[in-house]
Amino acid sequence: MDIYALLERLLLALAIGFMIGVERGWQEREMKDGARAAGVRTYALIGLLGGVCALLIPFAGSLFLGAAFVAFAASLALFEWREANVFDSASATGMIAGLITFAIGAYAAVGNMVVAGVCGIAATFILAERKALHAFVENLKWTELRAGLLLLVMSFVLLPLLPDHPIDPWQALNPRQLWLMIVIIAALSFVGYISVRVAGERAGLIYAAAAGGFVSSTTVTWTYARLARAQPDSSMPLAAGVTTSWAVSLTRMSAIGIALAPGLLWPLASVLAVPVLLLLGASFLLYRRAAVEQERSPLILTNPFELSEVLKFGLLLAAVTFIAKVTGSGTNQLGLIPLAAISGLVDVDPITLSTAKIAGQAVTLPFAATVIVIAGAANQLCKTVLAIVLGSRAFAFYVAAASAISAVSAAVLWTALR
Repeated sequence: MDIYALLERLLLALAIGFMIGVERGWQEREMKDGARAAGVRTYALIGLLGGVCALLIPFAGSLFLGAAFVAFAASLALFEWREANVFDSASATGMIAGLITFAIGAYAAVGNMVVAGVCGIAATFILAERKALHAFVENLKWTELRAGLLLLVMSFVLLPLLPDHPIDPWQALNPRQLWLMIVIIAALSFVGYISVRVAGERAGLIYAAAAGGFVSSTTVTWTYARLARAQPDSSMPLAAGVTTSWAVSLTRMSAIGIALAPGLLWPLASVLAVPVLLLLGASFLLYRRAAVEQERSPLILTNPFELSEVLKFGLLLAAVTFIAKVTGSGTNQLGLIPLAAISGLVDVDPITLSTAKIAGQAVTLPFAATVIVIAGAANQLCKTVLAIVLGSRAFAFYVAAASAISAVSAAVLWTALR
């Protein structure tokens, strides 16, 4: 390692310590000079000390860094203990901040500099958001904590344990992929719950629905329809969220196809642009009118997600996926149409990806666009049926009306431009 690389790493260690020191100094800015165990300069020097100790390993041996860390921890603990006695404080944050500053500074000297920088920023952010984090914990409900922990178990404990290959004779059911869909369903429900709590009913529902539209607008429709059935007076803002997710989903589907086959820009945009705008217009009108409904009967959420309901929807998706797989007739030109109609009921991405890859080669661009539009129409039909069956009457009316208007406009444009 040349001298410039060494200096760069030591400067990073110093900068990390300085950044954490600024935050610590700001938190204790009202204290007199000399009353703190560690301030801006001290934390900057701690980061530099960690970097220097790490660089001395080739000269002092591999145990030197560990011994230096223990000696530093003992010294810092003594000063923190003295400060705690003077100010009658029981906080261990200063002690932990000093240790993490030393550790990150040492890693910055010998490890990945990007990782060290990210760790420094993360540590500073956590320290700076003390009040927000304390308020979050104070307002946290048991149902929210339980749902969050359950989602973590589903994602990082159960998901990696499942086999990532089909287990049935028809090669249709992949346990890991199916469980991933269930995790996504639960995660979108959780995000929607948090969004409503943070941003309010109307805006929170729109934010969550827009984010959900990038992943699975079918899940958004199912989740919001169930909420509308349970709380019919909130049907309007929930319907606004659903139409928003549909607009995002159609836009995402078109973007995927165009990215893989730029020649699909005109065939897809000419048919889908107007339906997307109509769905967004419906969302805007429902959003504005929902303001009065919100004041009269606000939406009340009591649980981020119910595992039993999430599993039921996951089983439904698995059944439709199985049917789509075993009834698929290949990727030849004649088989693409029924395949798009069936697979689009569950997910438009697979048929969009496979069709866009062969657009302009095995199939013509207009035909490829037709296949993608049919998949999108099948998906929207499935979501409309879910909204009608699972939602309240008002919710079903709003969503079905928006779906019908957008579908008719797409059909007219598709017929006129053929």
